[in-house]
Amino acid sequence: MGRGVRDLVVDFDVPTGRGCDSDVPGVGGGVGVGGVAVDSIDDMRVLFAGVPFGRVTVVLAADAVAAPLLLLYQLVAEERGVAGSRLAGGVGNDPLRGFVVRGVGVFPPGPSVRLAADVLCYCAAELPRWVSAGLSGCELAGVGASAAQEIAFTVADGLAYVRAAVAGGLDAGVAVSRLSFVFAAGVTVVEGAAKVLAARRVWARLVAREFGGRVGVLCGARFGTCSLGADGGWSVSRTVLRARSSVGLCAVERLAGEVAGAAFGLVEGVERAGGVWGAARGGFRGAGLARGGCRCGRGVGGGVGGGVVGQVECLAKVRAWRCAERVTGALRAVGVVAEGGGNVLFPMKDALAAGATVGEVCGVLRGVWGSGGVERGWF
Repeated sequence: MGRGVRDLVVDFDVPTGRGCDSDVPGVGGGVGVGGVAVDSIDDMRVLFAGVPFGRVTVVLAADAVAAPLLLLYQLVAEERGVAGSRLAGGVGNDPLRGFVVRGVGVFPPGPSVRLAADVLCYCAAELPRWVSAGLSGCELAGVGASAAQEIAFTVADGLAYVRAAVAGGLDAGVAVSRLSFVFAAGVTVVEGAAKVLAARRVWARLVAREFGGRVGVLCGARFGTCSLGADGGWSVSRTVLRARSSVGLCAVERLAGEVAGAAFGLVEGVERAGGVWGAARGGFRGAGLARGGCRCGRGVGGGVGGGVVGQVECLAKVRAWRCAERVTGALRAVGVVAEGGGNVLFPMKDALAAGATVGEVCGVLRGVWGSGGVERGWF
């Protein structure tokens, strides 16, 4: 931070992304793999020690566990005297992507959509500067999806979250403005520009058809591309939509038209299958992805990762100092709201503030909603 860095991206390790604590038997080999382990508010305090909340933009690459990780970030900021209205950033909040890419998720598709929509509604009320649904097609592209498939399934996910948020009482325009879309850049500038232009066209058509005159065509949704860096990680870059020559512009327009047409056709197939979660239940047959999607897997061995011992010790201390009765009551409240109606993030925040862990919160939700099959494989 001393060098003027004001934009931070945080990746989380495999157990955290699965909604499990670091001391769960069998996850030791995944602790610290691919990102940082965050089990409780103590971990978030350590992670952001010295970071000037309110003066940085933070992106949490969370997806299925976006809700508890976002709340932990907000809680630590509030402890430091920074209100939610001053926090700027975004959160990866696309739990359906796990079903498209791997066929599994932390929670079943329906509850996953509800939780993503709850994040949208919560941020509109509590974190007004937050992009509360960051959707990326880069992983789809990385496992072999075509440009049309990448766009179609990413925007179909976004439409599912907006629909659920609107059904929960959020204004359609506000919901749409909370989304951002990032796609793989492609080999050339023309490919990247055409992909973003095609995605914008497909999204505009879907929004106009779904909500009519209630929202603007794009209503503030953000679009961009990312490229695969030398270290194997995705780095976000700004897409140049203005070609430098008339030949380049014509090429972009022609390719964008072809990709947009194919992508919209795939979205229509997903809609006929009952939306993304309906297509997921049917194994995506007839929806544009064969055999349940472009599958990939990341195995995690049963050994002990380098940081697992220290992480487990920290988690044991958290469980020792917290008030068990308060945690139990707060977790019970999470289950009541999850089983009924209302936004689950409000009781979830109380539970996390009391010292409940990410794994315990997700465990309560799984107890009510069931599992999305994540126990069949890591991601």
